[in-house]
Amino acid sequence: MAEPRIFASPADLRAAVGERLGTSDWLDVGQDRIDRFAAATGDHQWLHVDPVRAAAGPFGTTIAHGYLTLALLPALVPGLLHVAGARMAVNYGVNRVRFPAPLPAGSRVRATGRIAEVGDVPGGVQLTLAVTVERDGGERPVCAAETVTRYYL
Repeated sequence: MAEPRIFASPADLRAAVGERLGTSDWLDVGQDRIDRFAAATGDHQWLHVDPVRAAAGPFGTTIAHGYLTLALLPALVPGLLHVAGARMAVNYGVNRVRFPAPLPAGSRVRATGRIAEVGDVPGGVQLTLAVTVERDGGERPVCAAETVTRYYL
């Protein structure tokens, strides 16, 4: 199991700006997860949910929705860092996101990250994290995002 880097204080976070964090554990992205995401969002495009039609498509199989890949960050990022003493963490937004490569059904993904910015907010700190999600055996990332999280202390 991946051990997150633990930050004991906002000062520790500020001191780590620019530093790369470790790597999360692998997470499986099977067709069942893709189908459940399609059901939750109403996005039933054949490229995601029809294995027979997708087999003849551009990727030879179904692929995960880009937004599903993004939505996996809450499962992956805790393997990268932990802010000790935080009462709660709130997703504040995403500054940018790209999906450089498709994510075929049945793949495994993991995340790496770099602390891009840390700022003060009332009651806590705001962390901007540059996150890259890679696919096992893939040549290019399946997601690159700059997420913004507020940690309330």
